[in-house]
Amino acid sequence: MSRTKRNYIIYTILLIVFALAMAWIARMGKCYDGMAPQESTRAVESMGSMIYDTLTGNLSHPLSLLLLQIIAIMIAVRVFSYLFKYLGQPGVIGEIVAGIVLGPSVLGHFFPETFSFLFSPESLVPLNVISQIGLILFMFVIGMELDLGVVRRKASETLVISHASIIVPFFMGMVLAYVVYPEFGAGHASFMPFALFIAISVSITAFPVLARIVQERNLGKTPMGMLAIASAANNDVTAWCLLAAVIAVARAGNVTSALVTILLTACYIFFMFCVIKPFMRKVGESYNRQETVSKTLVGFIFLVMIISSYITEILGIHALFGAFLAGVVMPANLSFRRVMTEKVEDVALVLFLPLFFVFTGLRTEIGLLNTPHLWMVCLCFIGVSILGKMIGATFSARIVGESWKDSLSIGVLMNTRGLMELIVLNIGYEMGIIPSSLFVIFVIMALFTTFMANPSLILIEKIAKRRHGSHRNRRSQPSSHPRILISFANPENGPVFLKLAHLLYGHRLKDAELTAIHYTIGTDTNLLNTTDYSRESFSYLQPEAERMNLKVDMRYKVTDRYTEDLCALAEREHYDLVLIGTGPGFLDSYLGTSRRLLSPEGRMNALFSLGSRWLPLGLTQDKVRILFQNMKPAFGVFVNRSIGTVEQVGIVLRDERDRTLLSFAESMTDQMRVEINSLNAEYPFLEGYVSEKRSRFFLGDPQTPLSNRLKNKQFLLISYSAWQYIIRNERSLLHVLPSFVIVRPQEDSVSLQSK
Repeated sequence: MSRTKRNYIIYTILLIVFALAMAWIARMGKCYDGMAPQESTRAVESMGSMIYDTLTGNLSHPLSLLLLQIIAIMIAVRVFSYLFKYLGQPGVIGEIVAGIVLGPSVLGHFFPETFSFLFSPESLVPLNVISQIGLILFMFVIGMELDLGVVRRKASETLVISHASIIVPFFMGMVLAYVVYPEFGAGHASFMPFALFIAISVSITAFPVLARIVQERNLGKTPMGMLAIASAANNDVTAWCLLAAVIAVARAGNVTSALVTILLTACYIFFMFCVIKPFMRKVGESYNRQETVSKTLVGFIFLVMIISSYITEILGIHALFGAFLAGVVMPANLSFRRVMTEKVEDVALVLFLPLFFVFTGLRTEIGLLNTPHLWMVCLCFIGVSILGKMIGATFSARIVGESWKDSLSIGVLMNTRGLMELIVLNIGYEMGIIPSSLFVIFVIMALFTTFMANPSLILIEKIAKRRHGSHRNRRSQPSSHPRILISFANPENGPVFLKLAHLLYGHRLKDAELTAIHYTIGTDTNLLNTTDYSRESFSYLQPEAERMNLKVDMRYKVTDRYTEDLCALAEREHYDLVLIGTGPGFLDSYLGTSRRLLSPEGRMNALFSLGSRWLPLGLTQDKVRILFQNMKPAFGVFVNRSIGTVEQVGIVLRDERDRTLLSFAESMTDQMRVEINSLNAEYPFLEGYVSEKRSRFFLGDPQTPLSNRLKNKQFLLISYSAWQYIIRNERSLLHVLPSFVIVRPQEDSVSLQSK
């Protein structure tokens, strides 16, 4: 008897024996039924009524309601975040809008019964507590993302820009508070706390949002981008210290108590930087000697964060400041910070922050702005906030030596408020300093100033190009040097693409302008990781380029719109050829259902038909088709099937449109044997060309089956029109093809659009 059968027999006997034993105990226990209290009998209900009552009772349970709230919030946030990212806006705008939609302004207005059930007043207490915990975690991450080294390296410039971008709008905010205090603040708080909250609200900058915009626009390595991030970081530190002082003044009620609170806070900051920070540095050094971060260490880090939050709350400022400070004093070791950030950020951003946005949305009732006067006040607040930041940041940047273009760009970037604004507003609202109507105005202001960032940067770029005459097409001055753009996902494929470029261009590659770009899909990528990711993306390509004596412009970008960004880059910089690699799903999509279902990506495509949109790690057939149709320059797709030493190359063409691909054939003949194969049996467009250079080319016999002609080839160059013919009429070839590249000549782009 096998061991498996014996185990099943033992399992069956075990079930039978103990089932009989429990039945015997239950029968013996019936003698105690008379001792139990008599239950009141009720009428026998129908099965349907019982199920309905049970489900209704369970649905109204606090835990069930909380989970339902979280489900609704996460769905709404993901939908609106994706929508606004698709429109080229930061995802945080979509998340804020999702909160407003789920609040009384939309859901409460059109579906009041659903709103009152889903977000009843008594159910908001646990939601608020959880959102506050999420904010504490988020501020801890923001503190860790803050690179004080960047601030110190550009101390003189950032000090002027960041503080000017705070002082000017802060002053204008106090003037505005003086004007509106009789209408909005008189019945809520004394003038000074009210004015300070107004001033800090119009002067704050959302460092995370600004950094994301800089990333998405590929400005992180430009002098302007680095200066903007450093200034925003300095602004962040200053603003949070100011906010702590403002909260201290507001809570203390008098100047003496406020000074005591500020003094105690200053002592605590000194303690954190002089005692805790050196200690955490030692902790970071010990981590470097370990392979993993232990749960004990993670627990200790969380304990430091919570204790710091608790102390600042006790001191009379806010727990968020303590969490931010705890993040700042974490070890400077980027590897350590990255690990800790990855453990915290996903939960904080995906789960907790949406709860905060919705809770803010529940307080935002746009219907309160029910008069033209209130809307004029709203416009006035928006104008003052934008003007103050633009004047302070733009002119200070110009004073320190930046161009007008970069100065205006910095002014626009410093105007982004987003999440930071909402945090300040909620603190002021909870303290009773900001009334509901003013709260709504500030939420609209935060949305507008963040929304305007991308369009304003595009406008500034266009104006600058027009002014300096850079709008002239680079093709007006033809260059003999080919311009090549390569894009790959796996860093290990970098040398392979250099080899591919050398195959196609031969000795001409020495004079080529070669650009390599790596896209990370997903704008939620942590700021701490992007520097490491950028370096790792080209860790294989750079030494190979040095070995081949090639100059390569290496670029890194975070995006959610890969195809649009790649097409825009290729058209903007006028490349002669764009080369990309594909994922495993590309060929799987042509090889039949059984083959597709063997890969996870293929299974997702088959089940949901969404792989082309939601699986960005490999370029699927749909994405490649989009690129073929929309790419303006010549475009090539490389399918790597373990390419090795290449001695024989096959070129597969179809008709006259493919003539331009013969320039690659000429470069290849300097290195290896090249055989040209046409799908047109009469070779009308090759006769004269090959006869002139017969010594350099071999012509495949049109009477021989294509599969035989392609045997013994280590690499194939296939025109796009020939590829279309193969997948329609010779699909069996896909099983035996070696590594190949599909190239669509530039002239085909217009005709393809019409298909």
